[in-house]
Amino acid sequence: MRPIFRLLLLVGAGLFPAACGDDPFQLRWEENPQEVTLYSVSRPELNLPTAFNFVARRTLPLESPNAAGSWDLAVDVRAGALVFLTPGALGIRSRASIAPVTGTTFQELRDAPSDTTRYISDRPVPVEAGTLYVIQTHEEAGSFGAVCVYYAKVEPRRIDPVEGVLTFLYDASPVCNSRRLVPPDS
Repeated sequence: MRPIFRLLLLVGAGLFPAACGDDPFQLRWEENPQEVTLYSVSRPELNLPTAFNFVARRTLPLESPNAAGSWDLAVDVRAGALVFLTPGALGIRSRASIAPVTGTTFQELRDAPSDTTRYISDRPVPVEAGTLYVIQTHEEAGSFGAVCVYYAKVEPRRIDPVEGVLTFLYDASPVCNSRRLVPPDS
């Protein structure tokens, strides 16, 4: 087969699904809940994972809030209880915020709240058993140069304010500015 004919055949095969109603720009993703353990920023040990970046899906130490780069939440102990801290709670400008959600399960939580008044960004948020949390992330460059925030859901699993340790289950949407917390086919 001639190379140009092969190229035309491949391009045509690539366009066929789009012609059948599939959106070639739709991001395909699957649910992928993961557990993360964070330590209180008040603990004296250095280099403990104390903050989390939901876009990169990674933990990082937060010795200085500005030195750590982009992060969405950290954990601390305040008045004997664990709290979530967003960058805004530490006076750092960020779109990261947290919306506590009650009365549902991790599996049932399918969409981030659209009511922006439910999101907290400027003060500590108590970590409570039985409460889920929706995270709106910091701004990040997305596909095609768009400025994006992403959404994630969090369920605390182990809350230990004495040791300053929090383990939580989370899943995050990779779709720019979408409040949907589960894949479209779910």
